[in-house]
Amino acid sequence: MEHVRFGATGLKVSRLCLGTMSLGSSAWKGWVLDEDAAIPILRRALDRGITFFDMADWYSLGRGEVVVGRNLLRMEQRERLVLATKVFYPMSDAPNDRGLSRQHILSSIDRSLQRIGTDHVDLYIVHAFDPDTPIEETMQALHDVVRAGKARYLGASTMYAWQFAEMNAVARANGWTPFVNMQCQLSLLYREEEREMLPYCAHSGAAVTTFSPLARGYLADAGPTARTAHDPFLEWFGDPIDEEIARRTREIAKQRGVSPAAIAMAWVARHPSVTAPLIGPDAPEQVDAAVDAAALVLSHDERDLLEAPYRPRDMINDYNPVRRPRALAKS
Repeated sequence: MEHVRFGATGLKVSRLCLGTMSLGSSAWKGWVLDEDAAIPILRRALDRGITFFDMADWYSLGRGEVVVGRNLLRMEQRERLVLATKVFYPMSDAPNDRGLSRQHILSSIDRSLQRIGTDHVDLYIVHAFDPDTPIEETMQALHDVVRAGKARYLGASTMYAWQFAEMNAVARANGWTPFVNMQCQLSLLYREEEREMLPYCAHSGAAVTTFSPLARGYLADAGPTARTAHDPFLEWFGDPIDEEIARRTREIAKQRGVSPAAIAMAWVARHPSVTAPLIGPDAPEQVDAAVDAAALVLSHDERDLLEAPYRPRDMINDYNPVRRPRALAKS
């Protein structure tokens, strides 16, 4: 497994990152794997050279951090791992147990470290933008987390480019720790971050990690899984242009003798703005498939064919399944 520089930092990460939303507790969501099924996936990821793991306190309401953290630390030395976790989403009904207030951030990092079983995370990510908390409050609290040695680097996810840039500007103006990473959605069916977010990250030196390379499974051309059968966010995709891109994905996959999922993954993995795509396997063999797909190099003609039908569509930044992003009318 290739290791790459994480943006403008000196940190090196594996070329793929294992996303762990599907590992934790089936009591949280029916498609989530319990610990006994999660362990073989973690072991296969390590065997294939993946050392970068993405968690969140919200995944399985904390159980995900327990399952992933303690098992990884049983299998591998801490210094060989790059561990990330996130903060933002509600962890209970308590009014202060959510968001990016100082109260929630400082409480959440301690709880996450206890669940994972480590004294620090390598990357602490705000899961979304919090319009109800002053940016200064958030960035100072995050800076204090870094100063306390509880996180080495900071990242962000799920927000507009102007919000990400403003948060970094506030941090730099005050001598606080800025974000060095943006985690955003990117696939052949959703490329809106190419407009502003990815150019800003290139300009500022921020590493880019991406999720949903298969567009919630739409590009996999497979039958419904336990997850996709109950995934309201899959409703984001499926208009005639999406269907045409999926058809072209299948066409190239047939010519290459690989799966459509491999072509979709290869497109993201070799995107010039992407540092490390996240993969979300449900079984050990899916780890193998993702690693092999990421090594696949598409030709310029193949990439052009896949990209040509795309059109601008509504931004996705709040993950509300009721608000399906629409294609914007062509002028």
